[in-house]
Amino acid sequence: MTTGNGAETESGRAVAAAHGGYGPDPSPYARTAPHPPVYPPPAPPTEIERALSAAVAGGAADAVVELLARTRLYVLVARLHADVPGWTAPLPAIRDEASGRTCVPVLTQGMLPPWHPEWVFREVGIGELARIWPYDVRRLAVNHGTPYAAMVDARPKRLKAWVRADELSGGAQQGVLLTDAGGPLHGPLAHGLALGAHLAVTNGLIWNRLGAAYENYASDRARLRSPWGIPHRAEYRDRLASLMKNQLVGRVQEGVLRTRHTLAHRLGRTPTREEWSDAVARAFAARDADDRAVADRALRHVTLYEERFRADGVLAPEGRVDTLAAFDLGRAVNVVRLALGARYGDPHEAEQDVLRVGGLARAAYSSWADFSLGYLMARVVHRAEDDGPEAADPTYRQSLTEHRLLTQDPTSPYRNIPWS
Repeated sequence: MTTGNGAETESGRAVAAAHGGYGPDPSPYARTAPHPPVYPPPAPPTEIERALSAAVAGGAADAVVELLARTRLYVLVARLHADVPGWTAPLPAIRDEASGRTCVPVLTQGMLPPWHPEWVFREVGIGELARIWPYDVRRLAVNHGTPYAAMVDARPKRLKAWVRADELSGGAQQGVLLTDAGGPLHGPLAHGLALGAHLAVTNGLIWNRLGAAYENYASDRARLRSPWGIPHRAEYRDRLASLMKNQLVGRVQEGVLRTRHTLAHRLGRTPTREEWSDAVARAFAARDADDRAVADRALRHVTLYEERFRADGVLAPEGRVDTLAAFDLGRAVNVVRLALGARYGDPHEAEQDVLRVGGLARAAYSSWADFSLGYLMARVVHRAEDDGPEAADPTYRQSLTEHRLLTQDPTSPYRNIPWS
């Protein structure tokens, strides 16, 4: 490998392009790892890259570090090395042609290249970078060679500032709506991806991307193992099929809502609480005692949270939630994205699955607001069932905030993508 712009070797060109167009292949695995393809220029930035550009333009080094402390940063890793138990590939290094300095290259979320089966990404916070920093490197190159680049001083005394910023930040920002301006924004695929926006907002991840990583390779695989119990592709396909059939949201809770929906159709109006309770008692009379107890609690919890929805102005006085299917369908989109990040499938398959989920959602709901309330209701009812309504209150408040963000923010897909 030679230095400069990486033009001397095919591997150098490929890895340079994967990092946004900079440097030669920076790591020891270049001689043995499969070569990634030459990628096209990165997609337009998200809010993250725009904020980084503004911080760099402001000229305050501490402001850039503080922003990076709240940002997910990624390094490229060969999958064959990422799969070695208990071993972490060393940080890559490149030489910046303009300054002649050696740098460690990292990418922000919006600058990750397209998916490749043999190349993955590891997330590294700026505090972790400071602790594992190579002794002979003095610069961190963020999005090097792109319009959204930052060159950060990494001398030993500055590394201490990285650690302090990391401790004060609390880690990568969560509870934010991140949109990839170069990803799907309209049409059926964007609609399907938007069904998973609740969890994307919760975790501070881009909602409209099927790409190199959902969160990052290691955590994508870990999240599939727990809580989903998915250790391999076959189990993933089975679990996804169950989600698409709404088999994991809770058959008793769904049965309670279906009973009211059926009664409402027969009466031509929403039944009273007493009418609904009597209908549930009849519907579950032949069930075992556990199911009857869960049904009784579900009825109380749904009534409680529908009243709170109305008091908080997100449910009409005569409105109701008729199905919790949104919870399984929204989670299905995120499981597809996790499986893509874990390399249990490829982008074409993932797209087809997301499109299928979109069709199921349109059949179950009539609007984004109804879908979002179904998702919110499922979240809080399950939390209340597990831990009680008082313990579910933080979940309610967080979910209500996300619902309002998704249904009111002018940049939200729920405001820009027609439901049908």
